[in-house]
Amino acid sequence: MFTVIKLLLIALFTGICSVFAIIFALIDRSFTLYFIVSKVFSTGILWISRIKLEVTGLENFSPDKTYVFVSNHASQYDIVALQKAIPNRMAMIFKKELARIPLFGWQLALGPYVMIDRKNYEKAMRSIDEAKELMEKKNISIVVFAEGTRSLTGEIQPFKRGAFRLATKVGFPIIPVSISGSNKIMPKGTYKLNPGTIHVHFDKPISTEGINTRKDEIELMNKVRDIVIKNHKEM
Repeated sequence: MFTVIKLLLIALFTGICSVFAIIFALIDRSFTLYFIVSKVFSTGILWISRIKLEVTGLENFSPDKTYVFVSNHASQYDIVALQKAIPNRMAMIFKKELARIPLFGWQLALGPYVMIDRKNYEKAMRSIDEAKELMEKKNISIVVFAEGTRSLTGEIQPFKRGAFRLATKVGFPIIPVSISGSNKIMPKGTYKLNPGTIHVHFDKPISTEGINTRKDEIELMNKVRDIVIKNHKEM
């Protein structure tokens, strides 16, 4: 019963924040107001859901610079956890199907987030060019979930090269991000919502300079994955 009430409150709060995000995205193309709404949204969702957020490693990077945040992914709550935890102006890569969702999807499409068509290689490459332009012109960092999909168990899955192709092409440093505990909040494939704690750890930036070949990308991918695993906590 409490889960149903919380889910209804989350849906209502998401709808309200989405309306404001749409309005602000239309009137303020610097996205300053949009990012304020994203902080309000993430704070509210965590509060309604009775989820505590622990963040470590903020001293490892500058909140004023631009990065590619590469994270593991085990729950829908990873998104709000990162929206709340990352102090930089940030956007995420999202699959184009989400843009069809009324209000929530519309604000994603209008905002600074980067839509990608995973079934069309040429369009996906254009999305990377779009991400690079966004990062360079508006000082917006990009968040990428390197596993490509959510883990069923919370165990970190193999990373996909797409995230690192983006990172090397845009040329900004990578921040390895380890999210722990979110798989117990709302496991993939369920709507059961459990109170608990999500821990987010940010490691030090890794340069993408000199990454030119497929072998270089794979070595970088494995290096980042090892760091994410090392900082992942059992919760």
